[in-house]
Amino acid sequence: AVAAMVKETIRVYARVKPLGRRQQAGSYSVDNEELLPSLEITVPRDLADGFINNKRESYKFKFQKIFDQEAKQDVIFDSIAKPVAECVLAGYNGTIFAYGQTGSGKTFTITGGAERYSDRGIIPRTLSYIFDQLQKDSSKVYTTHVSYLEIYNECGYDLLDPRHETSKMEDLPKVTIMEDSDQNIHLKNLSLQQATNEEEALNLLFLGDTNRMIAETPMNQASSRSHCIFTIHITSKEPGSATIRRSKLHLVDLAGSERVAKTGIGGHLLTEAKYINLSLHYLEQVIIALAEKNRSHIPYRNSMMTSVLRDSLGGNCMTTMIAMLAMDKRNIDESISTCRFAQRVALIKNEAVLNEEIDPRLMIIQLKKEIQDLKDELALVTGKQRKSELSQEELLQLDELIETFLKDNDPDSSLDVGADMRKIKYCFVHMKQIINHPMTSGKKLLSKDISEEKNSNEELEKLKGLLQQRDNEINILVTMLKKEKKKARDTLSQLNATSAGSAVLEQSPSMSLEESQSPSRCSSLKEAKVSSSSIPRLPFPSRATGGKMSLGCQEAFEIFKQDHADSITIEDNKQLLKQRFDEAKCLGEKLNEVRNKINHLKGKIIQRQIQRAALAVLNPSEELTFDPVEENLRMKIEEEKKSYKTVYSRFKGLKVEIEHLQLLMEKVKMKVQKDFEVWWSEEAKKFQQEKPEMVDSPNTVNPVYPQFIRSSQHLSPISFSDTSRESPNEDPPVKNNSVTSGSPTLKTRTPPSSSIPLTGDSQADADILAFIKARQNILQKKGKSCQ
Repeated sequence: AVAAMVKETIRVYARVKPLGRRQQAGSYSVDNEELLPSLEITVPRDLADGFINNKRESYKFKFQKIFDQEAKQDVIFDSIAKPVAECVLAGYNGTIFAYGQTGSGKTFTITGGAERYSDRGIIPRTLSYIFDQLQKDSSKVYTTHVSYLEIYNECGYDLLDPRHETSKMEDLPKVTIMEDSDQNIHLKNLSLQQATNEEEALNLLFLGDTNRMIAETPMNQASSRSHCIFTIHITSKEPGSATIRRSKLHLVDLAGSERVAKTGIGGHLLTEAKYINLSLHYLEQVIIALAEKNRSHIPYRNSMMTSVLRDSLGGNCMTTMIAMLAMDKRNIDESISTCRFAQRVALIKNEAVLNEEIDPRLMIIQLKKEIQDLKDELALVTGKQRKSELSQEELLQLDELIETFLKDNDPDSSLDVGADMRKIKYCFVHMKQIINHPMTSGKKLLSKDISEEKNSNEELEKLKGLLQQRDNEINILVTMLKKEKKKARDTLSQLNATSAGSAVLEQSPSMSLEESQSPSRCSSLKEAKVSSSSIPRLPFPSRATGGKMSLGCQEAFEIFKQDHADSITIEDNKQLLKQRFDEAKCLGEKLNEVRNKINHLKGKIIQRQIQRAALAVLNPSEELTFDPVEENLRMKIEEEKKSYKTVYSRFKGLKVEIEHLQLLMEKVKMKVQKDFEVWWSEEAKKFQQEKPEMVDSPNTVNPVYPQFIRSSQHLSPISFSDTSRESPNEDPPVKNNSVTSGSPTLKTRTPPSSSIPLTGDSQADADILAFIKARQNILQKKGKSCQ
């Protein structure tokens, strides 16, 4: 029965209220014989409206079942509520709501009458039925909770708050609605009270009903002016199972649906009526939206009522509605509008799903047990305990097996590693590595000639690339040297004109370009020889490529650095940093001195106190008087403390300044390097474009290269940075701006004269050759000393 109810429309029933003593009966007829029972209401034309009156006279409505005036409470429960309660016990959500005008018997149907036991309504009977069923079913463990929510003037109140017995509505805790990411509604401040048996549950219902606000209206002295939702939450679990079933049953008593004009009320009762009408209007909107086929948005959020009943309307729930009808002449219009509403509700389809979830803690325990059982089973079959990881020996064994399998040319050969998933997985991973990276993991397995061929091809490509790069570097360097030479000439001519001290330079026109560039370069060259051997140089990392700069590139960088506008800033900052470091060192020493003094004075005071205490023990008659010596020592300590504080604050300030300066320097260096990288790549591009012409020119003879490379392989190149310093007494350059003295990446390809594109200016050419010779001499000497 339950399975069939999973996808169905909302079930709608009608109940007609018995007439009061003074009420005039309206005309209606019930036909329960048809497939779907129908209710026909006749409204005779009123002669006061005139003879021409187009109002309809008869209305016909279909219901699941219609209960006439004499229907008893137990029949109502059995037909309407019992099937829903059964579904809730099976793990589905359920809702029963009563709709109708004030005084049509909603509260009587849902909660019941107070006079006779047989007048009990749907809520007490459902509670009784549910607990009865739970007691009978010993196969599951059940827990039951109840909640009672009242919605009055669009505010929610918790009727089961344990701290409040019958009190003013405003004192009850306010319930607010919260929505999670999965659009599930959570009611904040609504208490869930556990009910272990029927008596406890009924007691909670009584408490909630007592807390309900009752307002007096002319229509019905005990009419409720609010919506009430009594919810039963049931959780069930089979012993030992990790599956939990959660279901809830909403029993809803809506406020009166009549039009405001009818009630003849004013003041705050009018406000109530407006709110009631508004929330019922929103309920109707939701129902209309659900009945329309192409509606994507359903306005559940418009009112608190529709938010709470979101599941019940068009959601995961078995929903039933009871339309309450008062069939006296005065209320016949309201009854017709109630029936119309009911017809719309009957169109809504709900999809109820079994609410099952897994208890993660129990699941973990079960899985652990299962793993242990499987391990024990494996140990029985294989005869040994299984660990999760393969041992080193097993891995080596597998490697050998794979190797022999790959070398074996027999098409029928197979790789047998036994029925062990770990070994099989390892083999697959290993094979994948061999296929993807034959150079690394599969070197020994693949036939040697293939790998050698690949290696030699790669090597060739690398060498070609390197050769191209070096050609570009040499070309750029030559251009730079020409510029430097021009500068040197200008300086020389200025020196000749201004100072007599330049006679030394004039005497040796055959000096190498290196030495004629500036007077200070000579001394820096000598110093360079010394410094480069004593300071281990770190390669300058090229940030763009993440690799190391080649020597040619490094030399160009050093020259570029000197010409760069920021080099002065770097120098100034260096000097300033040096001063600050020295000052900080002095201050540090001072701080230690003052600290030692204070400690010394403290020691003296303690000694003094010990001496006086000893005296007091010897002469107890003498009282301890004021000690001027101790006071004097304390004064000294205070003075030292003051000077300590001032020195310390200055020291702190210096530290901040030093850090700031270091940051500044780092920034400037980064900038210089970036500028250089941009410039260098542009220059390289230029030469690459001009390259074809150079290859054609008769000056470029290449056969000498290999032999030169061979001869210089054991040399340890010295960076140009050492020979191009501005001042002889400058600090060695910061680590990341210097080149390594033993960098093997570039085998100093400064080829003999024949391979450099000469300029045609005999003087310039002679200088360039002289520079290269001088450089080779330095490199050879350096190489010998390294060896």
